[in-house]
Amino acid sequence: MTDLLTALLLGIIEGLTEFLPVSSTGHLLIVQHWLGQRSDFFNIVIQAGAILAITLVFRQRLWQLASGWRDAANRDYVAKIAVAFLVTALVGLPVRLAGWELPETVTPIAWALILGGVWMMAAEHFAERRGDQPLVTWKVAVLVGLAQVVAGVFPGTSRSAAAIFMAMLAGTSRRSSATEFVFLVGIPTMFAASGYAFLELALEGDLGSENWGAVAVAFAAATATGFVVVRWLLGYIKSHRFTGFAIYRIVLGAALLLLMPAGS
Repeated sequence: MTDLLTALLLGIIEGLTEFLPVSSTGHLLIVQHWLGQRSDFFNIVIQAGAILAITLVFRQRLWQLASGWRDAANRDYVAKIAVAFLVTALVGLPVRLAGWELPETVTPIAWALILGGVWMMAAEHFAERRGDQPLVTWKVAVLVGLAQVVAGVFPGTSRSAAAIFMAMLAGTSRRSSATEFVFLVGIPTMFAASGYAFLELALEGDLGSENWGAVAVAFAAATATGFVVVRWLLGYIKSHRFTGFAIYRIVLGAALLLLMPAGS
């Protein structure tokens, strides 16, 4: 397979899985097991494409929040996004510097997929028993920030899954409200994480020699695919539960344990 075709495939997979609650890390692990590992720089670039996609999807909402600062409800919502981001940054940075992260190998990722699927079904069940509660509270903002840190420590958890279902359990039981808040928090969070990772590589002189054509193809593929997937997901969850994603995670995790070498 040519480098450009490999890059295209990896970009599509990143765009498909970054914001669905199924773990982009787990899927990229499978593909890179067969197609070969890519550089950290390459992985940062395709994640940046996914961030651009979600920014484009929410461009009108972001403009509404930015231009409507005189509205108290807008200011309150932006402040909660800021709190969730700051919690992630203030807790996550020391965790990262301390090196508290499980290795991106099959066994921990597979178990994170399986346990995450069970957690998703349980969380959605208990959230729905409380009835329709669309508001994002300060408690939700803090716990979403912490959930993003947990997802960073346990590869395969899925940042979106951990944060969405934490929001639903903590008080925002409406799926669409919880998902929108988590996605909006994800924009500054992922930009900051990608920027930090890029700075680390630059300071270490580890940007390497890249095939820039392949990098550009992967970036474009991640952006285009991510845009379509997020638009679809926002419509899907208005009338569907997350159960299908949970079952998929459990099946994928079991397949990883059975079919892939434990050390890969």
